[in-house]
Amino acid sequence: MTDSLKEIVSAYNADARLAEASTIPASWYTDERVFEIEQQTVFSQSWQMAARVDQLTQPGSYVTTEIAGEPVVIVHGRDNVVRGFYNVCRHHAAAVMTETEGQANQMRCPYHGWTYSLEGELKGTPDFGEVCNFDRRDNGLVPIETAAWEKWWFVRLGNPTVQRTALAKTSLSLAEFVGSDLTEQLKSLNLSNLHWIERRSYALNCNWKVFVDNYLDGGYHIPHLHKGLDSVLDYSSYIIESGERFCLQSSPMTSAASDDQVGAVRTGQRALYYWLYPNFMINWYEGVLDTNLVRPLGVDRTEVIFDFYFADVSAAARERNLASIEVGDRIQQEDLDICESVQKGLRSRAYNAGRLSVRREAGERLFHRLLCADLRTGVESANYP
Repeated sequence: MTDSLKEIVSAYNADARLAEASTIPASWYTDERVFEIEQQTVFSQSWQMAARVDQLTQPGSYVTTEIAGEPVVIVHGRDNVVRGFYNVCRHHAAAVMTETEGQANQMRCPYHGWTYSLEGELKGTPDFGEVCNFDRRDNGLVPIETAAWEKWWFVRLGNPTVQRTALAKTSLSLAEFVGSDLTEQLKSLNLSNLHWIERRSYALNCNWKVFVDNYLDGGYHIPHLHKGLDSVLDYSSYIIESGERFCLQSSPMTSAASDDQVGAVRTGQRALYYWLYPNFMINWYEGVLDTNLVRPLGVDRTEVIFDFYFADVSAAARERNLASIEVGDRIQQEDLDICESVQKGLRSRAYNAGRLSVRREAGERLFHRLLCADLRTGVESANYP
């Protein structure tokens, strides 16, 4: 007999202390119902990274994306305000902006030509003169909460039925969601001195949580899976620190790397790996930064988007920067293979849940507890059986 969604979510003990804790059940990675409730809770109610600040610097610049299955557009208005909207025409629901990013004087739906201002107001409705009881002012693009933090724009979908008339701000602001502790830590890194140069995207045949678990295992897998990276990190001195909704994993760097390719581009005193719930990672080395955005596409399909930043983006530094990106690509390929292997194992009748390392996996435990809280709230509020 198939367990109900409520039973599946209740199966996890979020209150156990780390020394007695297990991972979330395998069904959380394989059950379509869990994936759907995650879309409605975890990804609709949290702040999601949607664009880089450098993509939206001029009036008319825009970026499109998809969050929790919803099409989204973020646009810099003529009034120099950056706003987010559902990228859905109010006429017959087609996407209004169809490119991933660009520059526009207005937003025009390619289906029937309905036109919106950069501020989301409905301005043009061809052949609509005889329609009764229709007010353009009530049919602008539906807004989404939008806010900037450091080098990124974030959005929060929330409840669109409330947002049709005004933005609902009943949940945490972005500043509150991120927290002052993480904000202060990142200020000390002077991220404004780093400049974006390239984006790469990876498709993984696994649940999005498999990738996050792998990231948050406190370096547990590094000596076994990432030999090159391991040669530049002091694994025995790896530190895991947890905040309310973030985790920092950090390690001193060593000067005697056995892998010359990695050692040439991963330098400095310390490596810092930040995770912000639920799916955004910030990886910092001296003069080098990359971010990972983990996008769930299906219960066993995930896209991970890497953005690469460097302090020196001169022509003289280009070869070294590209070599750094290739090292990142090599590490990601190693993670891709193991994540897909884990997904297969999660479907095995031989596995239900595993134990956690007290020394290494406190970050993973934080992730599971936050996830559990969101899922339980979603199941209870929707009255799932």
